Amino acid sequence: MSENEMKSYRFGTGQEPTDEMLEQVMKEVAQDARESSKKAADEHFEQMRRNIANNKAMWEERISSIING
Repeated sequence: MSENEMKSYRFGTGQEPTDEMLEQVMKEVAQDARESSKKAADEHFEQMRRNIANNKAMWEERISSIING
């Protein structure tokens, strides 16, 4: 199926999509979901790394103030 055929089809027009159209749509949705999930996970772990660095700095400062009075 050509890309133009895929772009011209609209759900809800009363015309049933072909199996090929549905397969293509499902592949695209799955790809978008994978990309979105990866982006969310990457952002989550980056925030965790920032939190760890902030906590480490806070504890280093507290320990240093205890040791040095």
